Amino acid sequence: MPVLLASESAPTLLDLLIELKEQGGLDWVLPQTYAQDAYQQLRIRGIGSLEHAGESELSFLANPKLRAQLQNTRAAAVFLHADDLSALIAADCDFSFLPVVCDSPYFAYALAAQWFESWRLQQLPKAQHPSAIIHPTAEIAAGVHIGPHVVIEPHVKIDAGTRVEAHSYLGAGVTIGKDCHLHPNVVLYHDTHIGDRCIIHSGAVLGADGFGFAPHPVHTGQWAKIAQLGQVVVGNDVEIGANTTIDRGALDATHIGDGVKLDNQIMVAHNVIIGPHTAIAACVGIAGSTRIGARCIIGGAAMISGHLSIADDVQISGGTAITSSIHRAERLTGVYPYQEHRQWQRNAAVLSQLSTLRKRVRDLEQALERLAIETEK
Repeated sequence: MPVLLASESAPTLLDLLIELKEQGGLDWVLPQTYAQDAYQQLRIRGIGSLEHAGESELSFLANPKLRAQLQNTRAAAVFLHADDLSALIAADCDFSFLPVVCDSPYFAYALAAQWFESWRLQQLPKAQHPSAIIHPTAEIAAGVHIGPHVVIEPHVKIDAGTRVEAHSYLGAGVTIGKDCHLHPNVVLYHDTHIGDRCIIHSGAVLGADGFGFAPHPVHTGQWAKIAQLGQVVVGNDVEIGANTTIDRGALDATHIGDGVKLDNQIMVAHNVIIGPHTAIAACVGIAGSTRIGARCIIGGAAMISGHLSIADDVQISGGTAITSSIHRAERLTGVYPYQEHRQWQRNAAVLSQLSTLRKRVRDLEQALERLAIETEK
């Protein structure tokens, strides 16, 4: 794996498990047939897939269909379900790894990956590069890294542990919380506010003007720009993908709630509110002033019209267009299934005639009713 610790820096498996439980809430069990000393002596240098993990790496089994890989993996230890371990033992299969039983091996993998990524980041330099342009009124806490050619405007505040990588721009009045990571070429317009532990990937732009124009009352076709005077406010533990754009509000703020996860190339228009822990996949477009509830899941390339309200816990399939408000938790799909092109053309031609076909069916039903009445006479 890319992060492979030196043996002397690597934690023991037991120490790593204890830390994942304390910091991430991971519940795990060591099988009674294994001595705890084995877990205390084994040093874990990295994490990898069952197929490619090395003899000092940790792996996981989240899909029972891949259970056969357990027999051949070189991983030193594996997160797995109790059922998978029982099946392996019942089949009398030889395996060399130390099993760690947990309810969600995939969640365990996520926490372990976070641990190794955190270790990697801690090894990076923490300094202010001499080419950075930092206004004297900016307040930058101890331990903040400022990369090459970063521009920091007046009255910016950056809290401890944050990294701002090369060529990023922070406009006047921007605030950034603790332990954030802004990758290269991130742009935060003025008065954008970022919470703690946020990750913003390259090319993201937060705080650009929303698309607001008023039609001229006399000169048809001409437009008056509406100055966007609001802000963008991002909560804690938010991740924003590469080239995603979040526009500032017209008057009030555009809000991204705690724990929201935004994929690459998402468009969030002005005055949108996204509730806590909602996850949105790539290429979704959200028009202005729409409110999305908490814990929603929105698939890639979905389109959401403006001034709508979407309830908590709604799931929207990829490519679906949402044009009216959703008032209860449900799963919605509005994508026409793909087909061989000529078959699709034939079906599309039928769809275009549905209203005519509907009228013909109604006329036939009425004619049959009249015929039945005449027959009874």
